[in-house]
Amino acid sequence: MKIHEYQGKDILRRYGVAVPRGIPCFSVDEAVKAAGELGGPVWVVKAQIHAGGRGKGGGVKLAKSLDEVKTLAGQILGMQLVTHQTGPGGQKVRRLLIEEGADIRKELYVAVVTDRVSQKVCLMGSSEGGMDIEQVAETQPEKIHKVFVDPLTGLSDAQADELATKIGVPSESLPAARAVLHGLYKAFWETDASLAEINPLILTGEGKVIALDAKWNFDSNALFRHPEIVEMRDLDEEDPAEIEASKFDLAYIQLDGNIGCLVNGAGLAMATMDTIKLFGGEPANFLDVGGGATTEKVTEAFKIMLSNPKVQAILVNIFGGIMRCDVIAEGVVSASRAVGLKVPLVVRMKGTNEDLGKKILAESGLPIIAADTMAQAAERVVAAAAKAAH
Repeated sequence: MKIHEYQGKDILRRYGVAVPRGIPCFSVDEAVKAAGELGGPVWVVKAQIHAGGRGKGGGVKLAKSLDEVKTLAGQILGMQLVTHQTGPGGQKVRRLLIEEGADIRKELYVAVVTDRVSQKVCLMGSSEGGMDIEQVAETQPEKIHKVFVDPLTGLSDAQADELATKIGVPSESLPAARAVLHGLYKAFWETDASLAEINPLILTGEGKVIALDAKWNFDSNALFRHPEIVEMRDLDEEDPAEIEASKFDLAYIQLDGNIGCLVNGAGLAMATMDTIKLFGGEPANFLDVGGGATTEKVTEAFKIMLSNPKVQAILVNIFGGIMRCDVIAEGVVSASRAVGLKVPLVVRMKGTNEDLGKKILAESGLPIIAADTMAQAAERVVAAAAKAAH
């Protein structure tokens, strides 16, 4: 789960990290009022969407008068903001953050993630903060510095100072940087985050260290422990089909292709998508119905897949371990009838009650295309989708 910048800054503030004063707004009038409340000669008008690269996409602008705040807020609010993280369709801007200006002497980058290899928390940073950090990571990886923190002992002052020094924090600002890194680490750990990123972390002319941005991702499996974070969820920023899928405990992600996939198990789902691509097709979604799929679950999965108008064929690929093939077969038949299935359907199932499952499909009277291997299934669904497209 992701949250907006202003919400992320609220979390940082609670953990003692210095952030600029700012007010979230939902209208142009609110934006002008916020700028007036903040006071000062300059304000930053910032689009609030769940994606990076907002500055390059035209979603962050500087205003030097209240009239300019009004004009920029009117331009940004409601715009379809396209960044390298939104895809070509962009994301509609429904919220703004009006923030006081900052005296930026130097832009840095810091972030915290879980490192599964070392089973520690990785605190990373760079002297090259700002809009081009991805390019820095790709072309100058030596400028990304890391320290690995044992969660049993936590971040030490020595580790914080080591990273701060490596990314160019001067000695007089080390105490402030240390406080920021400790606050960031503690916030990451206590909120069950999977990513906490400040880009840029700035040094001001007075030597202060301030978080000018905040990006957070949270482990959805731990959200039951954090109702206050769940309240920050913005459903407008999420795919409606993915929201609907989550209600039925389905793992669904919409993609750009035309072949719907219904699979049990994340690993098999990824292998199925790879096989479809190998045979020249494009998957329309990732969909894992899990090990405890019921007829109702499979029916809902079909409805969600078919809500995507691009879908021209469906591949059901089931390995019956915990999940019985006959249950899936009954679900497929029921779902096909419930939704009035009009696109080609290829089914491949192996495992527990496989013969019974195949019998149910064969006797259903539905035009189901059977397959025995993944390669055969992929080949047949790609051919069916191509035929349907013409």
